[in-house]
Amino acid sequence: METVLARIVADKRIWVEARKQSQPLESFVNTITPSDRSFYDALTSDTAAFILECKKASPSKGQIREDFDLDYIASVYNNHANAISVLTDEKYFQGNFDFLPQVRNQVRQPVLCKDFMIDAYQVYLARHYQADAILLMLSVLNDEEYRELSTLAHSLNLGVLTEVSNEEELERAIALQAKVVGINNRNLRDLSIDLNRTKELAPRLPEGTIVISESGISTNQQIRDLSAYANGFLIGSSLMSEDNLELAVRRVLLGENKVCGLTHADDASAAYQSGAVYGGLIFVSSSPRHVDIEQARMVMSGAPLKYVGVFRNADPQAIKKAAESLALSAVQLHGDETPEYVTNLKAQLPVDCEIWKAHGVEAVLPDFSRWQADKHLLDSKVGQQSGGTGKTFDWSLLSETAKDNILLAGGLTPSNVSEAVKLGCRGLDLNSGVESAPGKKDQTKLNAAFAAIRKY
Repeated sequence: METVLARIVADKRIWVEARKQSQPLESFVNTITPSDRSFYDALTSDTAAFILECKKASPSKGQIREDFDLDYIASVYNNHANAISVLTDEKYFQGNFDFLPQVRNQVRQPVLCKDFMIDAYQVYLARHYQADAILLMLSVLNDEEYRELSTLAHSLNLGVLTEVSNEEELERAIALQAKVVGINNRNLRDLSIDLNRTKELAPRLPEGTIVISESGISTNQQIRDLSAYANGFLIGSSLMSEDNLELAVRRVLLGENKVCGLTHADDASAAYQSGAVYGGLIFVSSSPRHVDIEQARMVMSGAPLKYVGVFRNADPQAIKKAAESLALSAVQLHGDETPEYVTNLKAQLPVDCEIWKAHGVEAVLPDFSRWQADKHLLDSKVGQQSGGTGKTFDWSLLSETAKDNILLAGGLTPSNVSEAVKLGCRGLDLNSGVESAPGKKDQTKLNAAFAAIRKY
């Protein structure tokens, strides 16, 4: 049976011959200048490097991003990426070589031309359209072809991302002395994903090789797990499928972190600038960080975070009103709400508003299965007080627990978040540890906390 890859390569040969006729090499080869943005330098980093991808469609998913606004995508990636990948294959990925200069002219990073390279003509074409690096796939090229295209690329100051997807290709990449090796977690023959491929292959590469893990990566937990094996990550589909690309990038690079107890618009702005995804609005009258709906509206005007309303033993109608009028992304229940209360409330809330159940932890974890909640927030309990204690609980309690839908709260500060993120929770919930006074967030502390979160 013909594989997807074989079909793509066969069609690519037809495309190359047609393009040579419509845009002959001699019509542009003398205008080509070497790249002045080093792909290799961009990926040499003390922390994990990210190649973020502009991808409209793929054979495995079909159309991924309907509103494929390259200017918007480039503006977001410019703030976060070490390099930017642009799909140029037309038939299977709805790409175009014209996308390369459109992106490159708006960003400072090197731009990778992601295509199925089989002919020297394509390398010249990539540089003509201002690419700074190309992808060479050992599943597509034999060693002689690879050497020819790689040598040509380097003569134009183009970096090369050498892609492997199995042991045989890995051994070839080592023999070919590839500088940057991308380990594709996708089986190119049946399109299945296995993230263990990076763990299995990466340790066999020689020291000094820059290892990039590609495909199937969609969460910060996966990245932290793989960061012991890879120097960087190429991420496309999981970002392109999200409407809010800025928050999607933060979610993957930093985790789904929340800054709670926002009381002013400038605090929301500070949280957003530092890298938060969620902002917490506390509708509990006894809290020093209490806001009402109108104050909440003012806070929300400060930044386009996803907002979470925090309630304690509140009337479900009051929660419903706040969720609807403020278009809350979630409501967080911080009291003695029963599983039945949660189930009944869920039926009343807008369909896109999640329920998060907060639990005060002393010596044991709650039975999460009792609750019909989208996420669980674990906070410290001191005496009768759950939350707002500024204390941590015994994090070792989490060691045997699945943490995919858990946010960690309680006593988090810039000095301990680096340990907290190692636990592998969905995100962290920061509050008093990033304040200068109750309800007043401190930009310096926020920046320090998020810098520590990003240090992997």
